[in-house]
Amino acid sequence: MTAATTAERGRRKSRVGRVVSDKMAKTVVVEIIRLVRHPIVGRYVRRRSKFKVHDEGNVCRVGDVIRFMETRPLSKEKRWRFLEFVERAH
Repeated sequence: MTAATTAERGRRKSRVGRVVSDKMAKTVVVEIIRLVRHPIVGRYVRRRSKFKVHDEGNVCRVGDVIRFMETRPLSKEKRWRFLEFVERAH
């Protein structure tokens, strides 16, 4: 592994979110909900982002909170890879 590759891997984004779907093979849909202040009204509004995450072992279940990282494109919409569990669903 070259020095450039190692440095590049260090800059990859990592996120934490909740699994909302595990219907696909080796893929889970993860949702991140954040609160954003409305510019005019001033109230906080929920904004959500959904990511398709590669789950090689099909170990993630709906409700799990997971950490995932950016990776090369694996399919048309899948650019993230599962790293670890933060919290398991009951």
